[in-house]
Amino acid sequence: MPDVFDVLIGQDAAEAMLRQHVANPVHAYLFTGPPGSSLHDALVSFAAALQCPQNGCGDCATCRRVLEGKDTDVYFAQRSGLSWRVDELREAERVSRRRPLGSGYQIVVIEEVELTTTGSAPSAPALLKSLEEPPSRTIFLLSAEEVPETLDTVVSRCVQVRLRALRESDIEAILLRDGNDPTSSAAAASGANGNLHRARILVRDPQLHSRLAAWRSVPQRLTGAPAVSSAIAIEIAASLDQALAPLVAAQEEQLEQRLDDAREMGQRSIANRRDLDAQFKREQRRFRIDEVRFGLSALVNVYRDRLRESLVNVQDGHRRDEHRVDTSLRAIDLILLTNERLSSNVDETLLLNDLMLSLAEL
Repeated sequence: MPDVFDVLIGQDAAEAMLRQHVANPVHAYLFTGPPGSSLHDALVSFAAALQCPQNGCGDCATCRRVLEGKDTDVYFAQRSGLSWRVDELREAERVSRRRPLGSGYQIVVIEEVELTTTGSAPSAPALLKSLEEPPSRTIFLLSAEEVPETLDTVVSRCVQVRLRALRESDIEAILLRDGNDPTSSAAAASGANGNLHRARILVRDPQLHSRLAAWRSVPQRLTGAPAVSSAIAIEIAASLDQALAPLVAAQEEQLEQRLDDAREMGQRSIANRRDLDAQFKREQRRFRIDEVRFGLSALVNVYRDRLRESLVNVQDGHRRDEHRVDTSLRAIDLILLTNERLSSNVDETLLLNDLMLSLAEL
C-alpha cells in the first residue's frame, strides 16, 4: 500500500533507513545530499511518519496535516537572510522546549544548516546547544547539501541520512507523480542535470521544447559565415532570459508569501529584504548556468549521433565519412571545453559566440 515514503523515488537506501528508525527515533537527524536530491521531501515524509500512529500510512488525518504543513507540532524554522542568525535558532530552540499538543512529537525542522557557519556572526554554536539537551519528546530534523568540517560537532549529535543524486529516470517518475504530462516530464528531467528543483521549474516552462530544438538545430544552421554564427549565439543567449521566467515567477510567489507572513505578524516589510534579493539573484545566475549546460549537453548528443552514423558508414566503405568522424570528435571536444569554461564566470554570450565560430570552422 502507498505511504508517506513513496515520494522518495530513487532513494531506496535512505527510505529503508528511515523506515527502521520511525518506530524508535533518536533526538536528531541530519539529511544530506546533492542539490535537488529531494531533501525537503524526505524531511516532510519522515516528519509525517514520526507523527502517524501507523508510522506513515499517508492516508490518516495526522499524515495529511503534516504533508499539508498544518501540524502545529511540526515547526519549520525560518531564515530571513543569507545565513542563519543566532536569534532565529534560539527561536527554534524555544519551540523545541514546548510540550507537543498532540500525541506525537514536537518536531523542529532546520534546513540548510551549512549556513550556520557563514556570515559575520556564525550561529553554529547556538544550533549545537539546541541539540545537546533536547526534551524527550522533541526531534530535530536538519538538512544540508554540503557539511563543512566546522559542523563536525553538530554532525556527531545526529544520525546521518544520506540521499544520492537522482537519475534522470527518477526525476521523470517524480514529475509524472506530481501530475505533469509525460512529454513535459521527460523533457524537464533530461534538462535538470539531476536537480529535482530545477526539473520542477522546467516542467512549468512552455518554451522548453523550442529551446531544446534550437540547440539541436545548431550544426545544420552553421554555414561557416561569422555573421551567422554570431546570430545563433545571440539568439541562444536571449533564450536564457526566457528560460528564467518560470523561476522568477516562483520567486515572486515566494516573496508574496513572505510579505503575507510579515503582515500577519504586524510588520510592514520582510526583514533583510536585501539579503533575500541577493539570494534570488544567485539562484537566477545558477539557473542560467544550468540552462547553458543543458543546451551544451543536447548539442553534444547531436554530434555523438552524427559520429555514430559516420563510423557505421566508414565501416561500410564510405571513405568520405572519415572527415565527418574527425569533425564530430573535434566538435565534442570544443563543447566540453566550453562547459568547463562556464565555471570561470565568463559572460555567456561571449562564450557562446566563441563556440559557434569555432564549430563553424570545422
